[in-house]
Amino acid sequence: MSEPHTRATVSVFASPTSWIESGAVAQCEQVAAFDGMIHVAAMPDLHPGKGAPIGAAMTSSVLYPFLVGSDIGCGIAVFPVGLKRAVPEKLAARFPDLDRAPDPDDPAWTVLDGDVPAGHLDGLGTVGRGNHFVELARIETVFEPDHASRLGLTAGDLVLIVHSGSRGLGERILRAHTALHGAGPAPDPAAYLAAHDDAVRWGSLNRRLMAARVAHALGADHTEPIVDQCHNLVELRDGAYLHRKGAAPGDGTDVLVAGTRGTRSYLVAAHAGPAANHSVAHGAGRKMSRGDALRRGRAKHTVDELRRTPVGSLVVCGDRQLLFEEAPTAYKRIEQVIGDLVAHDLATPVATTVPLVTYKTADLAPAPARDRRRRRGRQ
Repeated sequence: MSEPHTRATVSVFASPTSWIESGAVAQCEQVAAFDGMIHVAAMPDLHPGKGAPIGAAMTSSVLYPFLVGSDIGCGIAVFPVGLKRAVPEKLAARFPDLDRAPDPDDPAWTVLDGDVPAGHLDGLGTVGRGNHFVELARIETVFEPDHASRLGLTAGDLVLIVHSGSRGLGERILRAHTALHGAGPAPDPAAYLAAHDDAVRWGSLNRRLMAARVAHALGADHTEPIVDQCHNLVELRDGAYLHRKGAAPGDGTDVLVAGTRGTRSYLVAAHAGPAANHSVAHGAGRKMSRGDALRRGRAKHTVDELRRTPVGSLVVCGDRQLLFEEAPTAYKRIEQVIGDLVAHDLATPVATTVPLVTYKTADLAPAPARDRRRRRGRQ
């Protein structure tokens, strides 16, 4: 007779004043009941996902592709960018169309060294939708000058922040699994991991390629990332599978914890231990569903209001629905998330970044009439 399954432990690394939706905690408890689950660590940006929580790190003796999701390899990278002057209005107009693949002669292709992982060219060099973005930001407050200096950063420096993943490749990998096994475990973990690792490499290449595209368009040289952490992946650690879904590796790594397009983000030095499954938050985390954000946003804001943020930055987004779905008010307060990471001794803030231009999707609409008049006046 087999031994009964012992329910996994669940730890939520958030303060009592943090916004944690009960449905997200319920999803953590549901995952804890899966066969082989050992421990579920929920981050302060925890929120419900499609069947599994987002903002959680989950260890198990069994590999569950469903817990990683379809955007395998999604992550956030930070690239220094050398520009003498940063006028958001001028630079926003120079961003390339990141919904379309780069032209064959685009100089950004020089970042490609060797073959494209899995030979998957579809979508390479494009940002995708949802919460993905490419942002030109300025280093604002530096809390740890020595640490920032080691990264080559000082207050006032400009950086490109790129948040994207493996596009259709990760989706293809998960679909192939779920078609046969649903939300069940991988029958051949090695085969899944081989495909998974290709998607992780692809996501990192995609972030480098987009950063190079934007840097060249803005008149700067492309650079290597000083931070590049994937937050949708699984790794074999201490004999168990550590699944991360919207949780960044936090064992001695530098992580950019994204705020919103209208707030600061935080570069942190992560030092999370086993109780947190060696993980930290990856962003502010949603507090509204997309449907709620759309309904409430349309009642409170105009499109023009959402294109210019409270911190004075500009948003490039030709999709009006996406503007409302991704409004800053749809997310938790980033300061609360960072405060919880600090209070639980998971991370130390190094610096803040403040957005100047955030690209969501191409804005192909004609310029407003007053802008056209200004342009004619300058000619």
